[in-house]
Amino acid sequence: MSRLDGFDRRAFLRLGASVPALGGVNLHKTDTACIVLMMVGGPSQLDTFDMKPGAPSEIRGPFRPIKTNVPGIEISEIFPRTARHADKFSLIRSMHHDGAAVHDSGHHVMQTGRLFEYDVEHPSFGCVAAKFRGGENIVLPGPIGATGGNMPHGEGAGFLGEQHSPTLMACEDVIAPARYGAGQFGKSCYQALRMVEKGARFVTVNMFQTVFDELTWDIHGARPFTPMSAYRDTVGPMFDMAYSSLLEDLSQTGLLSNTMVIAMGEFGRTPRINAAGGRDHWTQCYTVLAGGGPLKGGTVIGSSDAIGAEPKDRPVHPGELAATIYKGLGIPLHTELQPGLAVVEPNVQPIHELFA
Repeated sequence: MSRLDGFDRRAFLRLGASVPALGGVNLHKTDTACIVLMMVGGPSQLDTFDMKPGAPSEIRGPFRPIKTNVPGIEISEIFPRTARHADKFSLIRSMHHDGAAVHDSGHHVMQTGRLFEYDVEHPSFGCVAAKFRGGENIVLPGPIGATGGNMPHGEGAGFLGEQHSPTLMACEDVIAPARYGAGQFGKSCYQALRMVEKGARFVTVNMFQTVFDELTWDIHGARPFTPMSAYRDTVGPMFDMAYSSLLEDLSQTGLLSNTMVIAMGEFGRTPRINAAGGRDHWTQCYTVLAGGGPLKGGTVIGSSDAIGAEPKDRPVHPGELAATIYKGLGIPLHTELQPGLAVVEPNVQPIHELFA
């Protein structure tokens, strides 16, 4: 174990004593796996995957769109390698939620499919997957603590029973190929690949540990946050290298056909650039990437209005994304986790357009 920050060490010791395989983690072969890449900080839809080149400069931002290998789909120039793999993922451009525009709430709704409630513990996707399909819920490189807050209630070892939901940080000391990038995110994406190869069912990769005093997607434009230029110089290339390499390797090994890869942030950014030259938190419309396994690639689900502020058609809620992940994993959507709490809320359906 290379990291234990933020983890209940007593729970880890109990887990380590009970399962011997792969550094204390017992990984089972399964039909479908899922890797979630948390783009911590809330990526700007307008500067990444839903660009508006015809909008005024204070809306469209400094980056230009580029073509992908799928005709008619364009993404930001900060992702040149990802653009060559658009056939392997779909863009959900109408994601939105009604939670507070703060990181904690956004991480909670995006990783559980439900808005935060003080009197209810909602389990994360990985915990539910571990309970119903076996294997372990693995988090790399580790949960963000109070400063960033992307560890939902129900993420820890006790929520669905310790045998079902251990949250581990780094189970192998791996050296990622250079094409994944030099940072921790690239290493963690490569590690996620290795774990899926060994039979892991669900792996979450957190791109950053915090949004403070670190270059992340949180482009408010002034310290302690990130300037927009970091999308081009640091953060964008970091994601572009690791994500495209992960898709390449999953595809070349044949694992992409039974491994869903979801890339998402906790919300989007304001359409209008603020006085500091950045963008602030925006929950009303943003983009999520989904592909692999039973999910289609090379398609666009929903669209936003002319300035990327609101869904124009086919609005999608995180609950629908949760139902999509659970359907892909073969988990019955309305099974009760505990009395009165089903896997997904009543009447919530998967994003049917993502399935062949």
